[in-house]
Amino acid sequence: MIDTDMQNKKIHQGRNIKRFREMLGIKQEALAFELGDDWNQKKISLLEQKETVESDILAKVAGILKVPAEAIENFDEEQAISIISNTASFDNCQQPAFFNFQPTFNPIDKIVELYDEKIALYERMLKEKDDMLGRLEKLIEKR
Repeated sequence: MIDTDMQNKKIHQGRNIKRFREMLGIKQEALAFELGDDWNQKKISLLEQKETVESDILAKVAGILKVPAEAIENFDEEQAISIISNTASFDNCQQPAFFNFQPTFNPIDKIVELYDEKIALYERMLKEKDDMLGRLEKLIEKR
């Protein structure tokens, strides 16, 4: 059950825009560019400080970030953390199943495989360089 403090708490839409933007790896300058000529990095920074964002701007930003506008309007990090902490079970201090990752391959074998691929690539590049030099020498000899 959600207590009344959480229900009455205001969602900070600007901060949510910043969170989604950062999760997606988008810089403020890139978001400003996508929004159009009237926007710059400083204006995005000011937008991210606003508690409430105008619905038309919110819709544009949501479209650029490819998230529903409702996600920006309603996302409450504290509530999400509270829900996760209340539903995650850490019985007897054991790690949950999603922390128990056992790869199905040997990581050293993968490193060796990547190294072999790198060597093969270098050899192909050297052969192509030699072929190109041979063609250039032929062109020079014809002149």
